[in-house]
Amino acid sequence: MKKTSHKNQRINGEVQRELSRIITMEIKDPRINPMTSVTDVIVTPDLKYCKAFISVLGDAESGRETIEGLKSATGYIRRELARSINLRNTPEITFVLDNSIEYGIEMSKKIDELLN
Repeated sequence: MKKTSHKNQRINGEVQRELSRIITMEIKDPRINPMTSVTDVIVTPDLKYCKAFISVLGDAESGRETIEGLKSATGYIRRELARSINLRNTPEITFVLDNSIEYGIEMSKKIDELLN
């Protein structure tokens, strides 16, 4: 497995911060849950593609609707990302629902039940 370079890690962090800002502050789509966060971003080394992992606090239906809303706003998000970050290429964004936080909470509850 190839490690990501320091430059690529910086780009991932910057894109993650900007995506979080754009999603929480600028998008007004009612399908997008207000408790949406960007947990991780992976940008390919050639800066052509980006995979953004999105976590939504709520039920599965809310998560699905949020991903649908983000997919419909991809063009706007990409344009705003190009305005705020000076990259050679603005990556095409793919949104993926990240359930790791809910999974961690569920596992923590199960461990607590076993200990008590």
